[in-house]
Amino acid sequence: MIQRVVEQAQKSRASQIVVATDDDRIAEHVLEIKAKAVMTSTNHESGSDRLEEATRQLGFIDSDIIVNVQGDEPLIPPEVIDQVADLLFDNPTCHAATLSEPIYAGEDLENPNIVKVVSSNNGIALYFSRAPIPWNREDFRSGIPPRLTDVWQRHVGIYAYRVSALREFVALERSDLEVKESLEQLRFLSNGYSIAVAEACMPVPGGVDTPEDAARILDVVGSNNHN
Repeated sequence: MIQRVVEQAQKSRASQIVVATDDDRIAEHVLEIKAKAVMTSTNHESGSDRLEEATRQLGFIDSDIIVNVQGDEPLIPPEVIDQVADLLFDNPTCHAATLSEPIYAGEDLENPNIVKVVSSNNGIALYFSRAPIPWNREDFRSGIPPRLTDVWQRHVGIYAYRVSALREFVALERSDLEVKESLEQLRFLSNGYSIAVAEACMPVPGGVDTPEDAARILDVVGSNNHN
């Protein structure tokens, strides 16, 4: 799976692709496919902490822009990697950038594993939640389940960071909202940092979190291979 993520990232315009890991097996495989890996601490509590250590090891400077692609996203389109980097570059007052997609399935609205995002008119994140947001007030008062509209957006878990903001971020205490929602990005919002959000330029297949996800990805890969 890591190899497929690397291969997708290599199709982007990134100046370099690096796998940050604390597992010797992953690092060894990355080297076997002629890619670059950095070994990081086994004590990190989050991917952001691991990413920040990697930026120090690699000598990145505060003004550099980096994109964090999760290792469980084997079908990540390289176009969205470029898009999220460009989004942050084009918004110099923002500290990070991420993407979203419309939600088309009603069951996805109430699925806590599908994070929802609400943004301002100028594309700045207002809030992320595992709950269905926004929710029509009258529907809420009447106990009517949320209904699909064009405002529902699924958060796509890819981020671009300014290195300076990432370094500040990992030094912050976990926020109450972050703890309640179990969403790390709320630490940014709770502390007044801004996150640019745009709709992904193309569909982004979900990552691999469950055995069912793995089967779904293998079906897609098999179909592509036959085509």
